[in-house]
Amino acid sequence: MKRQERKLEHLKYTLKIEESPVESGFSDISLVHQSVSGIRPSEVDLSVEFMGKRLEAPLMINAITGGHPDTLRINRDLAIVARKTGVAMAVGSQKAALEDASVVRTYTVAREENPDGVLLANLSATCTPEEACRSVEMIRADAIQVHFNVPQELVMDEGDPDFEMVLPRLKKMVETVHFPIVAKEVGFGMSRETILKLYQCGIRTMDIGGRGGTNFISIENARKGIKNNELEKWGIPTSVCLFEGLELGLGIDIIASGGLRTSLDMAKSLAAGAKMVTMARPFLEILTRGSAEMLVGYIENLKKGLSWYMVMTGARSIPEMTGIPLVITGKTAEWLLRRGVDINACARR
Repeated sequence: MKRQERKLEHLKYTLKIEESPVESGFSDISLVHQSVSGIRPSEVDLSVEFMGKRLEAPLMINAITGGHPDTLRINRDLAIVARKTGVAMAVGSQKAALEDASVVRTYTVAREENPDGVLLANLSATCTPEEACRSVEMIRADAIQVHFNVPQELVMDEGDPDFEMVLPRLKKMVETVHFPIVAKEVGFGMSRETILKLYQCGIRTMDIGGRGGTNFISIENARKGIKNNELEKWGIPTSVCLFEGLELGLGIDIIASGGLRTSLDMAKSLAAGAKMVTMARPFLEILTRGSAEMLVGYIENLKKGLSWYMVMTGARSIPEMTGIPLVITGKTAEWLLRRGVDINACARR
């Protein structure tokens, strides 16, 4: 029951605490306007292939919840929204359902409501291959997210920060399971060193979960009634994670997450080279304070806005987004320079 109650507390404080005290870095990225792009809005194609299925847009409702009876409605509504808007969805960590069969339906409802959509399972990166298989089978998932949350485990009273066996287990998982594995950070960012280690384990899709979005140190501190501004600023900005990961030239798929809020954030991420973009907290806020219908409208507006930015930058399709020029400034540029990343190559100019 303690794990179930923690699920509700995470939802409560996700909505209660202020936005992240640090920026995601997207303000350091600018798209270059093209006055004569020669593209009509009707020509823009937002569709992409992800996990073997076609989506209407390169967007995913990222892992939010599950594992308590009160979360069933949230996952049901999120799945309905994903189906109506043609986007992907990931459920929250399924560890609770592996321990207690009574909460399994808080996850399976997502597949019930969206039988043909892209749905990702979710477990800690410390999970075993057997647990991963059970989680995927539970919701007939198209892939699994294995999440990394070292800072959260360190500050959480119930935390288990023992990640010694993560890489060996991931390597074994890649070698033994039949489904795609997505390495997912929960909000502290992936460095190029981390991405390289995961690549060497066989992982080919990285959800970078950069600093600037939901802050689980802030959430855990709020649960304990304390505040630690020093720790709450920990992590790598999402913009930096994007460029560091792509600069490696490994041919991996990078999913941009961490502080994305607008169509412009989506456009910048895709132009930088991201395969997909994800959001979580904005969707949760609209769903819980409004309705599923309002969330459908919000996502449709995100899609429309993205198509407008594509017209204004000269991209007819999502693959063409990676060919448009960028300007990188500010702290993101400074970080990349200090880390030896070729900014001109990132900006394609």
